[in-house]
Amino acid sequence: MKHQIQELLTQALRQVVAEDALPLARIPEPQVERTRDPAHGDFSSNLALILAKTAQRRPRELAERLLASLPISALIERAEIAGPGFINLFIAPAAYRALVPVILAAGHAYGRSQLGAGKRVQVEFVSANPTGPLHVGHGRGAAYGAAVADLLEAVGYDVHREYYVNDAGRQMDILATSVWLRYLELCGEDLPFPSNGYRGDYVWDIAASLHRDHGDTYRYAAEQVLSGLPPDEPEGGDKEQYIDALIERSRGLLGDNRYRYVFELGLNTLLDDIRDDLERLGVTYQEWYSERSLMESGAVNKAVDRLREAGYLYEKGGAWWFRSTAFGDEKDRVVVRENGQSTYFASDIAYHMDKVERGFERILDIWGADHHGYVPRVKAALEAMGDDPSRLEVLLVQFAILYRGGEKVQMSTRSGEFVTLRELRKEVGTDAARFYYVMRKCEQHLDFDLDLAKSQSSDNPVYYVQYAHARVASVLRQAADKGIDVDISPGATNLERLGEEQELSLLKALSRYPEVVEGAAVLAEPHQLTHYLRELANAFHVYYGTHQFLVPDAGLRDARIKLILAVRGVLRNGLNLLGVSAPERM
Repeated sequence: MKHQIQELLTQALRQVVAEDALPLARIPEPQVERTRDPAHGDFSSNLALILAKTAQRRPRELAERLLASLPISALIERAEIAGPGFINLFIAPAAYRALVPVILAAGHAYGRSQLGAGKRVQVEFVSANPTGPLHVGHGRGAAYGAAVADLLEAVGYDVHREYYVNDAGRQMDILATSVWLRYLELCGEDLPFPSNGYRGDYVWDIAASLHRDHGDTYRYAAEQVLSGLPPDEPEGGDKEQYIDALIERSRGLLGDNRYRYVFELGLNTLLDDIRDDLERLGVTYQEWYSERSLMESGAVNKAVDRLREAGYLYEKGGAWWFRSTAFGDEKDRVVVRENGQSTYFASDIAYHMDKVERGFERILDIWGADHHGYVPRVKAALEAMGDDPSRLEVLLVQFAILYRGGEKVQMSTRSGEFVTLRELRKEVGTDAARFYYVMRKCEQHLDFDLDLAKSQSSDNPVYYVQYAHARVASVLRQAADKGIDVDISPGATNLERLGEEQELSLLKALSRYPEVVEGAAVLAEPHQLTHYLRELANAFHVYYGTHQFLVPDAGLRDARIKLILAVRGVLRNGLNLLGVSAPERM
């Protein structure tokens, strides 16, 4: 409906430009917004205000000319000029009613569009290090990223969902060493666990599988492991130096092949666990992109060479530094260490270089809020290599704070004290998790109330929306039980009977759905859709509580059944875009 009004205003503007010879170099797309006050119409445009200076006309004068040239349309009941030159448009009730058969005929396709047709967009999200199970914080990024990807796909974009697997580097070495040390404990060796190791029960589980399958094959005496190592933090040492020394000791004792086996066992066990968790949450990917593949393919070296050739690398202290301060970063960044090993940052530069080379017009990275400082340096690297940094959009997802019984649940990944995504999903269900996670803007903190999410009450937003969908199904079951024929008539037959205030309110709400989907997709704001669904559900519940649907008047009954079927279809479509089910019974 909004696009139809824009087209009518565009036609009017073209006519005015031609007839009055207005000095406009081009015809802009009119800005059209829904009004907040019904007294000001249904839609309003500031087109005359925006063009007045360029057109060399007073705003109200230009608005009058536009209204005089507005094509006759069944969509518009009347139009008025307000204030300094706003154009307020009132939609004919018949136009709202005409949407009902459109919604019913379109089914799952209603609300979808081709806004992004022909454009490729990559959405990378979650990408958590496979050093432990996903926790509730990761769950928010998963639900948000999946919803954004699905919304973009719904408006025509060619979407590529990707998970970047950090399967190389120091954190994975810490995991491998933690697994091996727990294995040694299971073999009967008595040694202290490093303060910087991974302590969760999952590390014991991986170590137990290693011990079960290989016995003492990987066993070394505690003295061999600990001899000559620097002190750990509890003994007054540096925990980082201590864990690095332990990693080197484990490599030396196990040798390349056996160390790699422990490394891969930890990686693959946790990666399989992550995949399973995400799939059970309804989150899938087209690609799981390996960081290691960037090194093996030479992409990291290629990225470093491109920066060097562009004149943005310099050597200092045996390391190679990227001059990111030239692009506004607070300090320069190391890309190759003194020992010749590339940094995490170098891999990230290579990864984003590869994204650009794969031809994505829009690149969406969804990161945790703690990575905010990383954004300018990645954009700086793209610009230094001659790529357009504006193609990369980084969306930062704030933490989800979990509450149970009114008390905040404390979490720490390294200590192993956290609520896993799997535990959350089992406690509140996939539907509640997916809906709650996207109820706020991604940059806002999210308080996740477990007790509310599990409740079957109108205070629970997801239950409230799903219950509206189920209520429509219950009306159809009641009709079947009473032997009432609810097979709807074709097209717009009987819809003129819809004239009650609540009916017009529902019709207007239904007309907004395509606009909400487009806005939520383009702005990457799925919370817009959750708010809309709650408003539509509320309008339906009010209607349900004040009107009968299975009335003796066959024409009125037909019209009302059509209306609530349209409501059911839009609720279903919106919930599906959020990864939430639309139940028939509750």
